[in-house]
Amino acid sequence: MRATALVVGGGIAGLAVARGLLDGGWEVQVRERLSGPPDIGGALGVWPGAMAALDRLGLGEEARARAEYRSTLRLRRPDGRVLLGAEGRGGHLVSRSALLDLLVRALPDGTVRWNTPVTVADLAPGRDHDLVIGADGIHSLVRDTAFSRASPPRPLGSVAYRGTLPGGVGRVTEVWGGRRIFGITPLDAHTTNWYAALDRRLLTETELASRDPDVHAAVLRREYAGWYPDVARIVSGARTHGVDRRTLYDLPAFGRYAKGRHALIGDAAHAMAPNLGRGACESLIDAATLSRALAEEPSLGRALARYDRARRGPTRRIVAASRMVNRIAVTTRMP
Repeated sequence: MRATALVVGGGIAGLAVARGLLDGGWEVQVRERLSGPPDIGGALGVWPGAMAALDRLGLGEEARARAEYRSTLRLRRPDGRVLLGAEGRGGHLVSRSALLDLLVRALPDGTVRWNTPVTVADLAPGRDHDLVIGADGIHSLVRDTAFSRASPPRPLGSVAYRGTLPGGVGRVTEVWGGRRIFGITPLDAHTTNWYAALDRRLLTETELASRDPDVHAAVLRREYAGWYPDVARIVSGARTHGVDRRTLYDLPAFGRYAKGRHALIGDAAHAMAPNLGRGACESLIDAATLSRALAEEPSLGRALARYDRARRGPTRRIVAASRMVNRIAVTTRMP
C-alpha cells in the first residue's frame, strides 16, 4: 500500500523509517523539535540484526565503511584481572553522529522539518496523514496521546556518564566492580569512546542535580579511584574532553505498538537500559520491519498488526533483560 505518513521525531528511528517508507512509495514528512540531529556523540554497537536492517534500507555498505569492526570482548575486575575473554561473531561500532549523518543524507531535501515540534492537535483524527509514527523517544507525545494504557518511564536507579578522548583502542573492555561499571570501546581509528554507570545512591543530591562538568568529572575520579590503569587514564582526562551525564530510565510494557493509525518505534515503544547495547539496534530493526510491512500488506490495519506481532515480543524481552543486567551490574549491593 502507498499513502502519507507523519513521522514524529528525527532521531535514528524516525530517519530510518522515513527512508524505508520513501523506498516503498510513501509520501513522508518528518518533524523534529530540535534544529538538527542531536550532537551527543558516543559509539553505538550495530550488531548483525541491525546491520541487516540497514542493508534492507540500502545503507549497510556505507554504514560498514564508517564503522569499526570488533569481535573481541574483555570483562575485567577493577584491578584489571580478566574475568571473561570472548571471541565471537562480533559487531560494528559507529559513532552516533556518523549514523545520524548517514540517515539524514539518505533522505531528499525537505523530508525532515527541523525546529518544528508536533502538538496534540497535530495528532487528532481527521488530519492530513494516513499514518502517524511515534519515533519521539522515551517521553513520546504520540504514546501519551494515542496509547492510553501506556505507563510513564520508570527509573532504573542508575546514572550514566559518557564521553570520548583522543587515541585509538584495540578492543572492547568492560570493567565491573561494586555497583559501578566502566566501558571502553573504539569510536574510530583515532578516538576512544568510554561510558560509565553507577548506582545513584552513591551520589549526593547536589551531585545528582548539578549540570557542571567539573562536578561530573569529580564524581568519576572519586568513584573509579584505583581502578585498572586504562580506566584511570580516561577518568583523569574526562573533564578536558567533556562528560555527558544522564539519569537512566526504561519503559514498562503497555500492550500493542500500533493502534488505529498510530504506530510506535524505537524508544517511544521500548526504551531500555543501555547495558546490552541494543537500543539503537532495535530502533533500526523496528524501522525496517515496519516499512517492509507497509510496503507488502494490502491495508494499513494488516501492516500495523504484522509489525506489532514481529516486534513487541522480542523488544519486551530485551527491555527485561537489559533491566536485569543493569540491576546486577549497577544497583545490587555487593557483599
